Amino acid sequence: MARKSNYDKRVMRLFDGYVHGQISRRQFLDSTAKITASMTAAAAILASLSPDYALAQQVDPDDASITASYKKYASPAGAGVMKGYYARPRIIQHKLPGVVVIHENRGLNPYIEDVARRLAVAGFIAFAPDALTPLGGYPGNDDDGRVLQRERDRDEMVEDFVAAVAYLQEHPDCSGKVGSVGFCFGGSMSMRLAIRVPTLSAAVAYYGRHPDPAEAASIDEPLMLHHGALDERVNASWPGFEKALKSAGTSYEEFQYAGADHGFHNDTTPRYDEKAAALSWRRTTAFFSRHLAVGD
Repeated sequence: MARKSNYDKRVMRLFDGYVHGQISRRQFLDSTAKITASMTAAAAILASLSPDYALAQQVDPDDASITASYKKYASPAGAGVMKGYYARPRIIQHKLPGVVVIHENRGLNPYIEDVARRLAVAGFIAFAPDALTPLGGYPGNDDDGRVLQRERDRDEMVEDFVAAVAYLQEHPDCSGKVGSVGFCFGGSMSMRLAIRVPTLSAAVAYYGRHPDPAEAASIDEPLMLHHGALDERVNASWPGFEKALKSAGTSYEEFQYAGADHGFHNDTTPRYDEKAAALSWRRTTAFFSRHLAVGD
């Protein structure tokens, strides 16, 4: 079970800035030391807030009900050849709907692979691309992963995820109905796919940066958005984007979770909120069941 944090809100804002590249590790430590009056305490806080992938694995990689493996796919307009984590029910009697799972700003880490397996257990085909493939893939820790992901061209990464949708739509196991779900960077990318890919059937975004309101009219597929009520940075742009969605007549559902912060679904960090994560996930899988059904 993930650790629960009760740190000063100022520390949590600093940590959010650090993980999103707004301040450096040194700046986080120096600023937190001023709050705690101790550099030792600041270092201990950073260690405790960092993900611990040994804490949470909801679906074992060797779960007998699913099959999972790494697969390569072509991204001609992006980085060329990409790699992703593919998971589906072990026994399938007919083609199944697919979901592209989009990681945070640090590459395909064990948490995102577990999310893909959760979708497989729920009866979907899941495919989680690794945006760090051209740089050797997820390096084994999130700090280095964040550094590497900042080296990638964002427009090129968009093309890599667009190609992943096409790969899954055309996969022989897939019905052709494909949605997307993403977290943080991935939430933003999931909404970007909704803008870019007219054949996408549904998109879910967890606490992702919202697109320019002017782009809302380009979204034809239904959206579901999950926000932590304490996530001031992301939530600041929601009213403007929601107004644009309403004006465009876009079908959307939005949920804010009281007491939950940015990253509340990630069960490997202290920002995890078990109640909000469980409720949001039930809503997400039900949303995909409705909108990815054949004939929908």
